[in-house]
Amino acid sequence: MSRVEVVEGDLLEQEVDAIVNPWNRNVIPWWLLWPQGVAGAIRRRAGTGPFRELAGTGPLPLGAARATGAGKLPHRAIVHVAGIDLLWRASETSIRDSVANALALAEREGYASIALPTIGAGVGGVSEDEVVRFVQEEVARSPFTGRVVVVRFRPGG
Repeated sequence: MSRVEVVEGDLLEQEVDAIVNPWNRNVIPWWLLWPQGVAGAIRRRAGTGPFRELAGTGPLPLGAARATGAGKLPHRAIVHVAGIDLLWRASETSIRDSVANALALAEREGYASIALPTIGAGVGGVSEDEVVRFVQEEVARSPFTGRVVVVRFRPGG
């Protein structure tokens, strides 16, 4: 079973192979959106390369996960998940599916560690505590054998 750590801080500062970007369905071109939150931080620090790469893969089904390069970030990859629907809302199902698919992708790609934000909290309308519980339960069900870090965003943390 995977080891789960819940920390406070900045997702992009975690020493892991991959980080998870709680993206959207990838239907609207990324350059038409002004990415906020985690996606905005990734865009500012990684550059536009990962988003351009993701755009070439087409729409993401709700709860799906796709990996891209990490751009200027020190990680091996960014795993983009469609954790919110076209109305910018998250649900228990979209969060659980996003986590399960991100972990399955991490296992297939051989990542030793992955860090996830609280997918669906904030703009998605789900509480951080609920998201952490969903992540812990999905990790317990997952065959992923690596380290899992759930990051509760705290500026300067």
